[in-house]
Formats: sequence, C-alpha cells, structure tokens
Amino acid sequence: MSPPARERVRHALVGAGARAEMFVRALALDHADTAELVALADVNQTRMDAHNRWLAELGHPPVPTYLAADFTAMLAKERVDVVLVTSVDVTHDEYVTAALRAGCDVVTEKPMTVDAPRCRRILDAVADTGRRVTVAFNYRYNPLHEQVRRLLADGAVGEIGSVHFEWLLDVRHGADYFRRWHRDKATSGGLLVHKASHHFDLVNWWLDARPVEVHAAGRLFFYGESGRRHGYARDYDRAHGSPAAADDPFALRLAEHPRLRELYLDAEAEDGYQRDRNVFAPGVTIEDDLAVLARYSTGATMTYHLTAYAPWEGYRVMVNGSRGRLELDVTESDHVSPAGAGALKGAALHGDEAAVEHGAARLTLRPFWAPPVDVPVDGWTRQGHGGADAGMTRVLLGGEPDPLGRAATAYDGALALLTGLAANRSLDTGAPVRVADLLTLP
Repeated sequence: MSPPARERVRHALVGAGARAEMFVRALALDHADTAELVALADVNQTRMDAHNRWLAELGHPPVPTYLAADFTAMLAKERVDVVLVTSVDVTHDEYVTAALRAGCDVVTEKPMTVDAPRCRRILDAVADTGRRVTVAFNYRYNPLHEQVRRLLADGAVGEIGSVHFEWLLDVRHGADYFRRWHRDKATSGGLLVHKASHHFDLVNWWLDARPVEVHAAGRLFFYGESGRRHGYARDYDRAHGSPAAADDPFALRLAEHPRLRELYLDAEAEDGYQRDRNVFAPGVTIEDDLAVLARYSTGATMTYHLTAYAPWEGYRVMVNGSRGRLELDVTESDHVSPAGAGALKGAALHGDEAAVEHGAARLTLRPFWAPPVDVPVDGWTRQGHGGADAGMTRVLLGGEPDPLGRAATAYDGALALLTGLAANRSLDTGAPVRVADLLTLP
C-alpha cells in the first residue's frame, strides 16, 4: 500500500506587485507537490487579475482574490497556513501581525519593516503567538554566499577582524528605486533599509554576530534634483505619454513591457500609483551614495559603501582574519547597453542582449604564507539573484533541508533592519549610534 499523500501547505499572498510573481510561479510550478496558492490580496483588483491570468497560462486554476481591507477575513475563509507578504515595505507589519494573531506563519519580503516601533510590534506578536516569521533574505541562498559562510565557519581566515563590502547598482537598476514608491523614505526606509538590509544580514550571518554601533555618511548626489547639475534632467513628471521622456535613457517604458503594463499602467485607474516617475523629478527623500562603518558584538568592524548610479552592477567583499583573507568579486553586468537602459534589471539576460552585458564571479582565499586559492562554486548564475531565488523557494516552499540555517528569523530581520535604522539616524545626527538605543533585543 502506498503511503497517504502529504497534505499541501496552504499559502495566501498579499501584495500583488512584480516581486510576487516569483512566489506565485514557485507555488504553481516548482513546489506544487508540497505547497499551494489559495488566495491573493491587494489594494488593487487589476493587479490580482493579472496574476490570475498568468496562473492560467501556467495551467493553474485562478485563485480567489480579496481586497486588502478583507485580509483577515480571507485568512479564515481560505484556511490559510502561511502568508507571503510582498506589499509596500511600510505595510509589512500590518499584515505580518494580523496573520500571526490569526494563527498563521509568515514569510515576508525584506526588509521586515521600516522602523523600530513596527519592528517591536512584529517581535511582540511572534512572542505572543508562538508562530514563525521568516524573512526572505534570498541572498543567503546564493551559492557564492553559502560557500563564504562555510569557509568562515570552518576558520579559513581564522578570527575575523574586519569586512569591507562595496555594492554597486548600475544606472538601470539603481535608477529604478527613484521611479517608484521607494523614492520616499517614509514608505521604504531608504536604501540603507530597503536594499542594504540584504547586505547587513549577510554580514550578520557570515560573522555570526550582531551589530553594536553604526556610523554613516551619505547624500542624494545623482538622482532627484541633482540631475540638473549633472546635465541629465528632463522636464516631465512620469515617462508614459511624455514627449520629453522619449530620448531619456533613465525613463522606464511601461507600455513596452507586457508584464509591467498589466501590473501598473493598466492598474493606475484604481489607485493612481505611477510606476514610471522621472528619476530626476523633485520629491526624492532617499540617498543614492552611502557609506557605513559598523562595529559588531565579536569586535569585528565593517566598512560598507552603496553606490546607486554605477556604470556596472556587482559587488566586492573582503574578509580579513588572523589566518588570511577571503575575497569575493562579482560582476552581475559589466555595463548597461543602450538597448537595455529603458528596461529593468534582468531584461538584459534574455535574447540578443545576453551576449552584450557580461558577468562573472570569483571567490579567492588568500592564506598567510601560501599562494592564493580560487575556490570553486557550483550553481552561481546571473539570473534569479545568483540562483538564490530558486534556492530560497526550495527551502521555504519545498521543505528542502537547511543545514546552513539560511531561513532568516524575525530576530535576524530585526538585526538587519536595526543596522540600517542606526545608519539612517547617524545620517541625521552626524554621530555614531548604538543599536541598543533604537530597540532592545534579547
């Protein structure tokens, strides 16, 4: 007699924007034997309808849709086990806490939330309910980063003294944060929270340490109204329908991208949200050039720099220790081709452009008293965040074993968030900020 079929975990997703597609597709195709999508929630019906059309293209039946105001009712009616939160960052805590108190576990996109009071609200709900929050720090699942974790945990460089971490967003990817809701620090926390929380979490995980003190400096140097000083400004508010945007390499052309057109351009009539703002228009309240110095509970320090207007995309990590040095050098795209300038990151990895913009990765161990060693890493790819998206869904949706502890907890989410929040406060005050002064953690 064959064993009984395992009951699939019932998932609902709130926040039906572009990032939701990765989870929806993974549920519909890759992990349909262990998990199922049973409902969608969003503030915009048109976006949910678009996802249901795409599900039909995958051979999956449409799922019930609920407006966000009916989120709690959805959880009960659809008997939801796990909620996937991919909404605007400032709303994460609302859905996370409601789901926990309804008896669900939660997987939330990073950052877990955008400020200390909202973070406390989530942590309190976890403590009160005993339910689980997992933060989707997908970079933990990148094969390169997994290998770094193994090497450092095995003592390859000895005791860690310092880390240098440089991240470059090119003028296609970096610009995109200045077209949409991320341009407002009140909704995204700025790049030190929304984007750099990925990187701060990696360092916390690699070092097995927590941040203690943070000092930061930064400014809006390139985008926003600075664009006029650099000669890039165009006089339009949003790209669609604007003649002034026709020759702007920084303009996103929504009508030329079917998925984006369905999710945003066709959905504007419901909520007025414009996905293609002029990156040099007034109203930007986030920074694009940021430097951070952090000190950790182990005594190690990190110097970090984020540039959001680089000619190429990638990052460099150097870890200095008592027995040597580990170096990670990743080029995701070596330039932005003119044909790809008006698209989003990832578009250049398909079709004719794939041969134009090149990428590469190298991991090097430099021990004392010996030649450097190139460390082989299998599985790295330029797509899906270095292969991390597929790895993450295998663990979070497919139940793959996780001996490296890649699934980040609410506590991990808080530590990454607090690094960014401390850096933001340091930007305002010009002084170092103790993380414990923002929020007390156990």
